[in-house]
Amino acid sequence: MRPVSSASLEPTDPALREDVRRLGRLVGEMLTEQNGSAFFERIEAARTQAIARRRDAGPLDPLADQLNGLDADAADATARAFSVYFHVVNIAERVQRIRRRRAYQIAGATPQPDSLHEVLLRLRDAGVSADELLAILPQLDIEPVFTAHPTEVSRRALLEKEQQIVRALIDNLVGPQTPDERAADHARLRMALTSGWQTADMEHTRPGVLDELDHVAFYLADPIYRVIPVFYETFEHAVIEVYGTCPQLPAVIRFANWVGGDMDGNPNANATTVSAALRQQRRIIIDCYRRECAQLARLLTQTSDRVGISAAVLARETRYRELLPRAAAKIRPRHANMPYRCLLQLIDARLLASLRDTAEGYVDAEAFRADIECIETSLRENAGMHAGGFAVGRLLWRIRSFGFHLARLDTRQDARVYAPILADALGDWPADPRERAQRLAPFASGAARLPQSTADSSRAGAEAVFAALAAARQSHGDDALGLHIISMAGCVADLLGVLALARAGGLVDGEGAVALDIAPLFETIGDLRAAADTFNALLAEPVYRAHLAARGNRQVVMLGYSDSAKDGGILAARWALQRAQLELLDAARAAGVRIEFFHGRGGSVSRGGGKTSRAVMAAPRGTIGGHLRVTEQGEIIHQKYGIRALALRTFEQSVGAVLLASLRPREREPREVRWRKLMHTLAAHGEQAYRELLTTAGFVDYFRAATPIDVIERMTLGSRPARRGGSELSSLRAIPWVFAWTQSRAGLTAWYGVGSAIEAMIAAGEEATLIEMTRDWAFFRTLVEDLEMQLAKCDLDIAERFSRLADDLHAQFHPRIRAEFERTVAAVLRLRGRTNLLADDARLAQSIALRNPYIDPISLIQVDLLERWRAGGSEEDALFLALATSVHGVARGLQNSG
Repeated sequence: MRPVSSASLEPTDPALREDVRRLGRLVGEMLTEQNGSAFFERIEAARTQAIARRRDAGPLDPLADQLNGLDADAADATARAFSVYFHVVNIAERVQRIRRRRAYQIAGATPQPDSLHEVLLRLRDAGVSADELLAILPQLDIEPVFTAHPTEVSRRALLEKEQQIVRALIDNLVGPQTPDERAADHARLRMALTSGWQTADMEHTRPGVLDELDHVAFYLADPIYRVIPVFYETFEHAVIEVYGTCPQLPAVIRFANWVGGDMDGNPNANATTVSAALRQQRRIIIDCYRRECAQLARLLTQTSDRVGISAAVLARETRYRELLPRAAAKIRPRHANMPYRCLLQLIDARLLASLRDTAEGYVDAEAFRADIECIETSLRENAGMHAGGFAVGRLLWRIRSFGFHLARLDTRQDARVYAPILADALGDWPADPRERAQRLAPFASGAARLPQSTADSSRAGAEAVFAALAAARQSHGDDALGLHIISMAGCVADLLGVLALARAGGLVDGEGAVALDIAPLFETIGDLRAAADTFNALLAEPVYRAHLAARGNRQVVMLGYSDSAKDGGILAARWALQRAQLELLDAARAAGVRIEFFHGRGGSVSRGGGKTSRAVMAAPRGTIGGHLRVTEQGEIIHQKYGIRALALRTFEQSVGAVLLASLRPREREPREVRWRKLMHTLAAHGEQAYRELLTTAGFVDYFRAATPIDVIERMTLGSRPARRGGSELSSLRAIPWVFAWTQSRAGLTAWYGVGSAIEAMIAAGEEATLIEMTRDWAFFRTLVEDLEMQLAKCDLDIAERFSRLADDLHAQFHPRIRAEFERTVAAVLRLRGRTNLLADDARLAQSIALRNPYIDPISLIQVDLLERWRAGGSEEDALFLALATSVHGVARGLQNSG
């Protein structure tokens, strides 16, 4: 294996090193205090050995010998200790990103790459006028979609402790500290680390759906809620700096959520969780508004005898005193001449009434926003913008972004769940999909109602979901409802069936149309290749076309990155996804329909992970069009949104990339015709190599022995089962499939088949073209860069330790896997013209180098525990709990593991 490039230091890197050293010393002090000096000395010895092994490319045996045979408690504590070490590295690196941003802002000469200021300068230099920019802003729609697909879940208590550490480190950025300040920071850091050590990393019971919602809401209601107004202030400032003027910006970012509505393979999600999730989200966001209104009431203490107050504010106060007499009675007499303060107290009472769903509450978030806008207008007209108007403006941006729903709730179900329900209701269910569509058309259009079927709880459950959505539409408004996504959508009947069931559940608007956007999910290689044909057939169906017309002739199509890669390997998946977007875009244009793509990406490269901004710029021309909807899950949510400054950076990069791709997409490339033909052949070679491995006799048994999949399946990571039913490989979800291989450090889901495919193309005389594609084609360059990152994170020596657990199958499969790994590394280096992986990404190389000495010991502990646990009957005992700790630790260390 070629080594990863050694990292050079940036000017700000000494500060990162100092943070790592400082936190490392604190961890050492904490471990000594909590578990004794002998424990800490054992950790230090293993850490030193791990560093030496990485530095000298030495054997694993000396390190493994130190860690093998630990009892369950000692193994658990040791794995946790190393996990804490690289957890503080993660924190230090996140603070370093904030430090880099501040360095750019303080210097002032050059804006930070990918910042809104830098993107707008690029657009201006490319000839984009202010009018052209302002014209596209109302079309922008950036929508992160939070899911409950966990590969690394931290308890909320631990997330809060991490924020305490971050705040202590950020406080150091403002300048030198006094000795007392340094001592206070030291105490804060030590308290957060020690309290975290004394708290279990994971729940020992499987979380419920609403527990998962609480986890997602932590990010939406804290870092994101706080930073959204800052994003718009940054955006406005950048537009003014570059173009000289900026009118009122439209809202360009909104949020969606799957937790509570994702029923695909999750028996715990149903109509009840749909309703409960919407209620809980409403409560969370209104509670946020109430806290902010209370803060504003303390701020806006202007008295009517010192400054003018608009008649509209005074009229609202009078009207609300009459509407809410109990709340009015609680206003202190001494505040009577403070109209803003009084009105905000009454507004709070209306918000509380909205939560309780009483007549005094707001009809919708727009009515609430009108009250706050009334206050802002009065402040503007009476010299009050510097006396609280800024804070009022921030609340307005939050209302525009979150409404009364916080995030739109998507629902999702497998088409194969609906099919037997419909078959039972109709009695006859033709084998031909076209005949099915004809049979369903009257029920989808509303011309007929689905007949009552035999007592079928699944039919009742399906209709109950649509009934819950209909009720939510009335109580929460249209903005609270997201898409209804149909997994494994393969024919027109799959979508007509949804229309029929939605009508049976009462989900129709005043015009008699189904009040729901339905999105087919194309996720296997076969479905992606057939996506354009399926879409054309859908657009040719009069009933569905009428539904689309009622929804503004806009169709969302979801693309699945996870199952496609699991199905055919990364080359076939990435190419199938690219081709599907091009073909679907052409079909939509020909039909006069606007198509928007929803990207179902995961955290790891094999599930579409990687930098979102880079993926946007590599997307086919015309497929962005101001719109970006993408899933966020697992550890990626934490990395992108766990700290306010990083959430701001995430929003800037996403909006900036969408602006670039929409206003100035890549020039048309005549060579792309030739590149696509070669890519088609390359993908076919990669798919063949990948599938040959998966279909080799004994491979499934090897997979189950050479990875900790049996541990992952039993862990309490989420409410959804690891399988869709059945014991075969095809029934295993993509997340545990990828997660298991990443845990073993082989990571083959991200690269297997690539080396063989590139070798075949080089042998066919296409090396020069492949190098040209790597250099000049954004799609292929992004793919190669993603591969390079993933290869750099693999360790085939550790993977071999896992492989030996497979006994005789080890000799059959591991040499084959290692050989393909070496081929793939060599191929990537050849195309990149490098001798080492990550030679031109010093920051990522340094990040991996910082973590590896802490991840490696946990991996070796995991191998030893796994062997002993299985030998003891695989009970959920102390060894299993220690194994779960090791899985959690490796996931935190690798950061994009699932």
